[in-house]
Amino acid sequence: MHYIQLGQTDLTVSKLAFGTLTMGPLQANLSREEGALLLERAWDLGINFLDTADLYQNYDHIKEGLKRTSRDWILASKSYDYTWKAMKDSLEKARKGLDRDMIDIWMLHETESVHTIRGHWEAVECLMEAKQKGLIRHIGISTHHVAGVYGAMEYPEIGVIHPIFNKKGLGIADGSFLQMEEALRKAHDRGKGIFAMKPLGGGHLIKDRREAFRFVLEKEYIHSMAVGMQTVEEVEYNAALVAGRPVSHELSEKTEKQNRHLHIDSWCEGCGNCVAVCPQKALRFEDGQARVDRDACILCGYCAAVCPQFCIKVV
Repeated sequence: MHYIQLGQTDLTVSKLAFGTLTMGPLQANLSREEGALLLERAWDLGINFLDTADLYQNYDHIKEGLKRTSRDWILASKSYDYTWKAMKDSLEKARKGLDRDMIDIWMLHETESVHTIRGHWEAVECLMEAKQKGLIRHIGISTHHVAGVYGAMEYPEIGVIHPIFNKKGLGIADGSFLQMEEALRKAHDRGKGIFAMKPLGGGHLIKDRREAFRFVLEKEYIHSMAVGMQTVEEVEYNAALVAGRPVSHELSEKTEKQNRHLHIDSWCEGCGNCVAVCPQKALRFEDGQARVDRDACILCGYCAAVCPQFCIKVV
């Protein structure tokens, strides 16, 4: 595995980060044991960096994985909180849930622009105090927006950016691939640590994943990339590609067939929560129920988190 310093932080991370959204109830709904097994294999293959969130509901999986491997994992988490108290509560929930005194990176989840940061400033101040107390190492943002990257550049307090980035620009909410690329170059030049999300565009690029991974990894302004993995085979395949090791035909075939899509069960009551929360505008109402545009969906799973009927799944 290859490693790199994450911007101007003191963190040395693997070029491949484990995106843990896929193991939790919003997607594969793996058991704690199954999730821990994936992290065990990832650690054995040199992956030392993982991304989670309060939304993902998988702290138990990760805690068990840390117990089985090492406490030296570099952990990034995030939440939507905008008040001091809510942010403090989320941070304490993570520290307890992960059994970690310190979380390496804490991010504002789905930051849209500088206005989001300003509107969440009370939460940022909470994180600044937490950093002084040694409860977190660095403050960051995750974003699907070009404007979110530019917003983070205005604040030296924000050291890490977790942007959506792939070779076709899938999932960018407010601009083109070239605009996102320009923003990330500028952020990199200002010393921000940048680890990309969705290099496979939510599975849309899986047939061309070698090229999709290579494209992201060769960008000098991207330090690492988070990839969701649900099986040991996916962990082994992705780790081999990033490390430059040969991949067997059997492993390649096995992982290539694991395509996923968003499924909405027939008991959807049309409450509208999912349509309102979708950052890609991939959901719509039709005949009183939610319907998905699979070409636009990037399988972020955020719709499933707000469904009161539990009828949305990534399968």
